[in-house]
Amino acid sequence: MNYMAEYERWLASPALTADERAELEAIRGDEDAIKDRFFAPLSFGTAGLRGVLGVGLYRMNRFTVGAATQGLANLIVQNGPEACARGVAIAYDSRHFSPEFAQLAACILAANGISVKLYDELRPTPELSFAIRYYGTIAGINITASHNPKEYNGYKVYWEDGAQLPPKEADVVAQEMGALDFFADVKTMDFEEAKAQGLVKMMDWQTDEAYLKEVLKVAINPDCVKQVADDFKLVYTPFHGAGYRLVPEILKRIGYKHIICVPEQMIIDGDFPTVKSPNPENKEGFHLAIDLAKANGVDLIIGTDPDADRTGIVLKNSEGEYVTLSGNQVGVLLIDYVITAKKLTGTMPAHPAVLKSVVTTEMARAAAEKNGVDCFDTFTGFKFLAEKIKQFETTGSHEYLFAFEESYGYLAGDYARDKDAVTASMLIAEMAAYYRTKGMTLYDAMQTMYEKYGYYTEQTISITMPGVAGLERMKELMAELRATPLTEVAGHKVEYIRDYQSGVRTCVSCGKTEEMELSGQNVLYYELAGGTSFIIRPSGTEPKVKVYIMAKADSKAESDAKVAALADAAKEIVK
Repeated sequence: MNYMAEYERWLASPALTADERAELEAIRGDEDAIKDRFFAPLSFGTAGLRGVLGVGLYRMNRFTVGAATQGLANLIVQNGPEACARGVAIAYDSRHFSPEFAQLAACILAANGISVKLYDELRPTPELSFAIRYYGTIAGINITASHNPKEYNGYKVYWEDGAQLPPKEADVVAQEMGALDFFADVKTMDFEEAKAQGLVKMMDWQTDEAYLKEVLKVAINPDCVKQVADDFKLVYTPFHGAGYRLVPEILKRIGYKHIICVPEQMIIDGDFPTVKSPNPENKEGFHLAIDLAKANGVDLIIGTDPDADRTGIVLKNSEGEYVTLSGNQVGVLLIDYVITAKKLTGTMPAHPAVLKSVVTTEMARAAAEKNGVDCFDTFTGFKFLAEKIKQFETTGSHEYLFAFEESYGYLAGDYARDKDAVTASMLIAEMAAYYRTKGMTLYDAMQTMYEKYGYYTEQTISITMPGVAGLERMKELMAELRATPLTEVAGHKVEYIRDYQSGVRTCVSCGKTEEMELSGQNVLYYELAGGTSFIIRPSGTEPKVKVYIMAKADSKAESDAKVAALADAAKEIVK
């Protein structure tokens, strides 16, 4: 694409406002800045769109949102009048322009004769997945960039099962977008007129109630909450986002009486002013919550990201210090608790299974299999976990108990097909109450997990590669690693290489190959001597390469040391 010509085309368009035109005029003469905005359109994939807010082809703005929505509308129209009547559910989070983009999408769909159900204010991502299934819509749209920094926004599309858009449908939307003139080919209509004609209907507290009713069904043993509710306190923060109402509400409904919310972070604000990044993975975001916990004698803090699909926790350790648990640690705790609680309450299905992604700790497999529960891997991304759940429903081979990813995403229950911080917060709180009845904290419970299942340590390293040069470097890096395979990492011999692009596992010493069940993703998985894994994967939604290190050893100190050495090596390999 001729990015200079595209830049001039945008500048000349009468569709731009004075402010939008001024934003583009401000970069005139700066070829790198122009190239960064116009070298290509934002790529539409199964995760939809995500990018930095701003004017330009490679930015999130009303034109890219409009083109994506028109592309989706074309797909739905191709599916016939019944699909148009079933319509689309739309939700949004607390980010800048999220409400405006959601309303714009509603107007475009309505102009194409497609019914819309639009939330009346921000809602958790999983509630959109629920609404699609509950109302039987053909699709769903969520305006969110999840836990990304404030400069970002995104556009996630879901299909009729409540999971993210399958590859076949995503390809159609991408093709339709590619054929559009962003300024001339997008239909729209007045929002109030769309409502007056009944094409746009609002979803409100009634949908919340239906959703909360389903979430409550996931609780396994809430009686343990009642046993400790008089004196058990916990702190909650929504990081200025969509969990601010429903997470405290579900905690109240399972019996908690003392839920202390971080007041500054209960304020909806797309600038996320109290945190550097609204990501529950990062301990620094919890500084206000920790101060509140210290003042109130609290040993459990729960935090959810801006669209309330990811959940992080902070605990008081045996020295009285507040520490974060990783997504892997929380997932293993929850697997063990769900299995234990199901057995205690006599609700364990005949063929239970837990699901995780390939980059998620192998400790999860140990926890499941030692309790007689099967464990299955999928690719990274909750849509793949959702596909596996759907496969179980179709074949009847298993019933899933719990699904999770190391990136703080958890799901249980059958009402949604995306990770759910509302349900996860409820299960974490129920689990904490259970251990309180045993005289233990969740920190104590995590130490017990290591004794039961072995010593595992994990670390994810994210190496940012921004802009056009970054995208090119990411491609070059993976090509280099395939052309010249690693044979050792930080002194650890590579025994097998799994290339999930081709679906082939290769023995490094003998060259023997075998086909794997999974293929088609740009992931290189190195099996190192001693049961340790070293995984390199370019992110599909952010300009970064992620390195996942998963170590197993005879002691926690030894596994920690392995990870530290491999982390240093990762920074040399990925640069």
